[in-house]
Amino acid sequence: MSKKMEENFDLIIVGGGVVGLATAYKWQLAYPSQKILVLEKEISLASHQTGRNSGVIHSGIYYKPGSLKARTCISGYAQIVEFVKKYEIAHDICGKLIVATSLEEERQIELILERGKANGLEGLKVIGIEEIKHIEPYVVGTKAIKVPQTGIIDYVGFSNKLGSLVLEMNIESRVLKNQKVIGLGQKRNLKVVKTKDKEYYSNKVICCGGLEADRLASLDGLKLDMRIVPFRGDYYDLTPSGEHKIKQLVYPVPNPDFPFLGVHFTRMVSGGVECGPNAVFSFKREGYKRTSFNLKDTLSALGFIGTWKLFKTHWRYGLGEYKRAFSKALFLKALQVLVPSLTDSDIVSARAGVRAQALNRDGTLVDDFVIEKGIVATHVINAPSPAATACLSIADYIIEKINEGERVE
Repeated sequence: MSKKMEENFDLIIVGGGVVGLATAYKWQLAYPSQKILVLEKEISLASHQTGRNSGVIHSGIYYKPGSLKARTCISGYAQIVEFVKKYEIAHDICGKLIVATSLEEERQIELILERGKANGLEGLKVIGIEEIKHIEPYVVGTKAIKVPQTGIIDYVGFSNKLGSLVLEMNIESRVLKNQKVIGLGQKRNLKVVKTKDKEYYSNKVICCGGLEADRLASLDGLKLDMRIVPFRGDYYDLTPSGEHKIKQLVYPVPNPDFPFLGVHFTRMVSGGVECGPNAVFSFKREGYKRTSFNLKDTLSALGFIGTWKLFKTHWRYGLGEYKRAFSKALFLKALQVLVPSLTDSDIVSARAGVRAQALNRDGTLVDDFVIEKGIVATHVINAPSPAATACLSIADYIIEKINEGERVE
């Protein structure tokens, strides 16, 4: 077989995060004879958003009924739970509390509850002070929603299993790492995906680039009215002296003006309890330190009018988040809203993640998932949380959209 033939595939997926791998898995499951190529620019899969999020299987309680987020999260939850049980991926459906600490937040609790019911969740229950104390003795709140359909998971292990299943289903499929895509094009009737040293040919291309999603779309000639703006999230771990103060997952009532869920407490599948994340504008798309900086990424964000409109509207919120990022005392103060007994010695600085958030030109954060078709590829433009939970359902949606009006064998 010639070298050119070895580089021909039925489908190429750009991005080895959880959405890209889930799409590869679902496509291979539907069309086992087709050759799939997954291209990941890093030396390992799930290196960025997938491997640096809170590791939560979300219930779908927060999302606008009928939105793509709501539909795919509800379906994705059921699919991912079935998958991790079947393949023995580390997980625990432990449930969570969304805790209100003021009258205004109590009103928000009722709205969240109605949204959850509209999305089809069952077993939701509003509880009071006594039952909060029974479930979480150290948590202080006036009301809470008890959400049974929430869990924790090893998303890196899950992602790697998806990749290995693709290879098991078709020995001619490939998952290649250290393959940064620098070009998208067409030659005759084939799509061309270019990396720094190779060209790969395919009938179809799907880009799941996460933090690089808008740049991949630009390579494909898409003129977007939105841009990916990175938000870093810092985490703290509870030390042994504080770990016993959290039993499961505890969330605040989120600010309705933002798609972030607020600083929360998450018991991890590997052990321990994590606190966070905050949401700080990042000067580097893949920058996991408080001082990370990249000129290209900074100019991209600050050269976009939507960024300045966001800053103008929400400068107080942004300034508060930025101060807290550099102050353990302020981070602790935020945690003490829910667990007042926490002390400085109960928390220690840990890892960070960066969320790829699409921002509109008018300065509003794009709330729903966004998937658009370019000349060469189908692009997942905006897929922040709960995309990891929803990934198998997002894959179904992408495949359905690609195959509309086409016959795929």
